[in-house]
Amino acid sequence: MSGSVKESLQLQLLEMEMLFSMFPNQGEVKLEDVNALTNIKRYLEGTREALPPNIEFVITLQIEEPKVTIDLQVTMPHNYPYVALQLFGRSPELDRQQQLLLNQALSAYLGTFDPGELCVCAAIQWLQDNSASYFLTRKLSDEPSVQAKPVKNTFLRMWIYSHHIYQQDLRKKILEVGKRLDVTGFCMTGKPGIICVEGFKNHCEEFWHTIRYPNWKHISCKHAESVETEGDGEDLRLFHSFEELLLEAHGDYGLRNDYHMNLGQFLEFLRKHKSEHVFQILFGIESKSSES
Repeated sequence: MSGSVKESLQLQLLEMEMLFSMFPNQGEVKLEDVNALTNIKRYLEGTREALPPNIEFVITLQIEEPKVTIDLQVTMPHNYPYVALQLFGRSPELDRQQQLLLNQALSAYLGTFDPGELCVCAAIQWLQDNSASYFLTRKLSDEPSVQAKPVKNTFLRMWIYSHHIYQQDLRKKILEVGKRLDVTGFCMTGKPGIICVEGFKNHCEEFWHTIRYPNWKHISCKHAESVETEGDGEDLRLFHSFEELLLEAHGDYGLRNDYHMNLGQFLEFLRKHKSEHVFQILFGIESKSSES
């Protein structure tokens, strides 16, 4: 049976207290918003009307054998623990494939929990007990072998459409997530808002999951392009970094919050990056040749 949002938030605060007692040193639990817990308490006390943002944080776990670290990124939806927790473990000592397998196994384990059960502490314990084998597999795969076969990866490019992208905190989050992950592309702010993200499939999907959750209603992935590759995918990239794209507003809208971006300039930008074909997909308008 589902609990109320307030009941869920109370349970989340309880679990955060447990985590801070388990990791008492400064910086071990890194909140994305340092005011997140205070805002939730104010909401529960009735001194804040608006529903506070989700609790998002990173815990750095020290694995004893082998001597490695895992960063566990956690997002608590407002209705957690009555809905699934969003979390992802990463380590510089794991390649993409092993990191993917580790997270798949962790997700399968958390899937055995019943709705209403807190599970961050259980996820931490699972990683401490089970992650060593994934690092060992990485070590063995690094040893040269005449029979080693190239690993195929899926390179993905996602074209994401939003009714608008204005808010500074949202723009900041999109850039931070794009730069943190091994992805390239751009975020065009204004109305409409367009995001292109490209890179290996698991990184793009993590980006998409992170930025869209939980309440971004007017956003969708309009188009996706994928290709199998045995290389690092660098030759498939159309962009060299992940940046914010700022174009002129169309007409005399200035900096008002309803200004429309100059789609002519955006079309030229797409042409320069060999992506003119997505213009019609995004907007339902056939692009015209610059000579016509």
